[in-house]
Formats: sequence, structure tokens, C-alpha cells
Amino acid sequence: MTDEKKKSTTPPQAGGRRSAFVAIIGRPSVGKSTLLNLLCGEKVAIVSPVPQTTRNTIRGIINRPEGQLVFVDTPGRHNSEKKMNKKLMDASDRAMGESELILYVLDASRSPGPEEEAIAKTIEPFADRTVAAINKTDLPGADVSSIKSFLQKTLPAIPEDRYLVISARENQGTQELIDMLFKMAPQGDPLYPEDYYTDQDVQFRVEEIIREKAINRLREELPHSLYIDVADMELKDNGTRLWVRAFIAVERESQKGMVVGKDGKMIKAIRQAAQKDLDAIFDWKVELDLRVKTVKDWRHNDRLLKKLIDR
Repeated sequence: MTDEKKKSTTPPQAGGRRSAFVAIIGRPSVGKSTLLNLLCGEKVAIVSPVPQTTRNTIRGIINRPEGQLVFVDTPGRHNSEKKMNKKLMDASDRAMGESELILYVLDASRSPGPEEEAIAKTIEPFADRTVAAINKTDLPGADVSSIKSFLQKTLPAIPEDRYLVISARENQGTQELIDMLFKMAPQGDPLYPEDYYTDQDVQFRVEEIIREKAINRLREELPHSLYIDVADMELKDNGTRLWVRAFIAVERESQKGMVVGKDGKMIKAIRQAAQKDLDAIFDWKVELDLRVKTVKDWRHNDRLLKKLIDR
């Protein structure tokens, strides 16, 4: 089953067209997913104030007369020895190595520190194909000059004309960012059909939307202790209704009650919010049968982590 709801685009001009994979790299909560959704004009990546919401390399596609850019949103990079974080960083490293361009997103409202320095060191070998997007410039206390000084010190190989000052939330500076990426992209044919805005399959999109709604409602209790498992999907009523049975999986039996909530109110709210977003994404009316299950210590299960991250 594939997502049949695609975004229409202006037909590209003949000749001189460009295409590239663009890996989006940055610390947790710098606005990578918000930026990706804005650039693609559709909800491709889930968004949450919980750090490291992104667990996979999410592809979003933009098509313009000059060609096609395939953005690869990666998990936020931070220092941790936990097994899941190491696998997330492996996914980010692969995306950088396999992409023609790197989009390094920095937060103008936060001072760079050791974690930012570690990211800059990781990006250094790819500096010749990196664009730096200084985001969140609309926030109080944003200090663009300090971020530029940091870039000059840690990544001198990136010329200053590739520092783009943006606000993903206010949609400021993003057209200049797109123009720069197309300017740097190599010539080539589109990598995906030109009416696609993502290559995610239906099951993955369903799981991600449910997870977004769950973690945004449970972020104080279970921000990283849950994942979503779609057990069954079926098109019904002559292909007009998509029925889905899915489980919110937690690590311990004691956590199930938090997800269900008093009189089932929490899981009902998660289900209703997810259905609303899914109805907007797909051409089908979505019917969710949402339940809770326990998968003990799943964050230490190598096989399951690989399945969840390497998709």
C-alpha cells in the first residue's frame, strides 16, 4: 500500500536541471523537522518539543523548475552513550556520507557549546558541500553574530555567503536557502517522480503521526519510552476507508495506565488527534483501533532498534 496523496508542482524547465540528496544535521530541537515540513509544503516529519523526536532519516522532496532536492531529516545529535542514541547517530552519519549536500541547522537563540563543537567536527570533512542555516532568529535573545563567529572558528572552509539567516517558524529566509542549495546541487535528473513530496510508506506515516500525538501528550512521563507498532491495515468500503489496528508499546506494565489515562481519556485523545492528521494526509478516511501493550526493555533490544531506526 502506498501513499497516493501527492503534491502537484510546476513543470520543470528543460535542460540544466539539478538534483541532490540534502542531509539535515543539527542538535536536538534546532527546528530541523519544522524546516523540512515548511520546505516541502506538507507534513513530512513529526514535530515535538521533546528532544530527539526524530528517530529515522525522514525524506522530504521539493520540486522546482530548476530541479529536485531530496531532504533527509536526521535525528538530533547529542552526546550520550545510550544504545538507542548510538544507533541514531549512526543513521545521521550514514545520511551525511550518502548525501551530495549537507544542511547544517543551528539555533541562534542558544549559545554554541561542546555539543555544537562536536557536531561541527563531524561536519568538517563535508564543509565544501555544506550550507549553514542559522534558525530561530525570530526568538528573543537570538544572537546571529555569535553563531557566525562560531562557524568562522570551527568550520572556516564554509564561505560566509553560505551562512543563511532564517526563521522556519516565520518562513523567513527560506527561499534564499533553497536557491543556495540548488546553486550547489550537481546537474541531474529527478531522483523521484515529480509529484512526490515524500517516499514514506503508509505504515510508517501512520506510526509517526500516532507517536507524535502520544509523546506530545505524555512528554512529562514517557517521552522516549514508547514506540508505535501497526499490527494490521486494511482498505474497506471500496477503497474509501483505511482501517488500522495499532499498539502504543511501552517498556513496563506500570506505564500502560499513563497511556490509557483515567476512564480511557488519554488514549482516546491520542487516537482522535492522530485520526484528524491522518485524514488530512491521506485520501482515505482513517479509522484507528488503538491499544497499548508492554514490550519489556525494548530500548535494549538490538533487533527491534534496528527495525525501528533503519527504515
